[in-house]
Amino acid sequence: MKALLELHYLQNFAPSNLNRDDTGSPKDAFFGGTRRLRISSQSFKRAMRQDFGGRELLRPDEIGVRTKRAHEAIAELLAGEGRTEEQCRAAAELALGGLGLPVKDGKNQYLLFLGRDELRRVADIIHANWAEFQAAAPEPESTDGKKKKASKKATLSGDLGKQLAGALDGSKAVDVALFGRMLADLPDKNADAAAQVAHAISTHALRERQYDFYTAVDDLKPDDNAGADMLGTVEFASATVYRYACIDLGKLLENLQGDRELLERGLRAFLYASVYAAPTGKQNTFAAHNLPGLMVQVVRRNASPRNLANAFEKGVRAEGGQGYLAPSVAALADEMRWQNGVFGDVGTARFVAREGGDAVFGEAMPNVAALIDATVADALSALEA
Repeated sequence: MKALLELHYLQNFAPSNLNRDDTGSPKDAFFGGTRRLRISSQSFKRAMRQDFGGRELLRPDEIGVRTKRAHEAIAELLAGEGRTEEQCRAAAELALGGLGLPVKDGKNQYLLFLGRDELRRVADIIHANWAEFQAAAPEPESTDGKKKKASKKATLSGDLGKQLAGALDGSKAVDVALFGRMLADLPDKNADAAAQVAHAISTHALRERQYDFYTAVDDLKPDDNAGADMLGTVEFASATVYRYACIDLGKLLENLQGDRELLERGLRAFLYASVYAAPTGKQNTFAAHNLPGLMVQVVRRNASPRNLANAFEKGVRAEGGQGYLAPSVAALADEMRWQNGVFGDVGTARFVAREGGDAVFGEAMPNVAALIDATVADALSALEA
């Protein structure tokens, strides 16, 4: 049983295509026997990670990077002191090869999710052992047009190999601590996620597919040449979605190596991003910058997670011209009231609502800043209990 922070949001998106599948259509899912709009958890998590970097709550070295070009980031940290770009890149590739993360054709074989503090530690080890890395560096790439082979696990001194392995022993990057990582070639460096984020699904059925037929005209075409010079279609949808996320507060503190001050700032960054960040698919076309209409944040001790999506197993209906948000709020309140009564462990709940609200959502807060301040205080108190 854990100390948990849970988020239950309702968010109405105007016509948009924020998260599309391989055919270009908005993602969907069947739930309760009807087709629903779906926005993947991965797309929300990426948007949140990008939001972290735009706020002053976290320093750059407290945020991770997901990339196939880790050697380029390390090489940038090595630049200067008379070193050439080729030398820095070669040393960075050698170090990653020594870690079992080879570089081929200028990229790692898969995306690596690393803390910037870990990249810095690798760069510091190379800097401190520059002569050995230069001696072990491979011959320059041939100019006969042949592709460069992957940098296989390098032959480095045992002590240097241990130092490199130790550089990845733990990152204090908040996004790595929250969302976890898997390094296929270094399973002992994997990190279990402290946060779980559900796919957002619409609280109601999607009745039909909708398409925007668009045309474009050549500005410089002759006046006597009528007609479009480009045409096509874009599929879109609009819906009220239910979003759920939870954080194991104890696991997050563990992943951040017991740093409570960083945990507090990390929670604030996560909560602000959960409100303001959204996927960006086709936003230049639709500009669906719609913020949540209901935000319920709950902190519970010695509890198990509770996703309230079953409130919408039977899709709500927009009757009497009231739209979907109001009946969705009512259905969510009914489900939360039932689960609280049956399973107990009510916890401390607070909310901000555009329309109505309900006593089961806890204490009404005047704005997002007040909501987040109170929730962070509740979370820190739960960890101390």
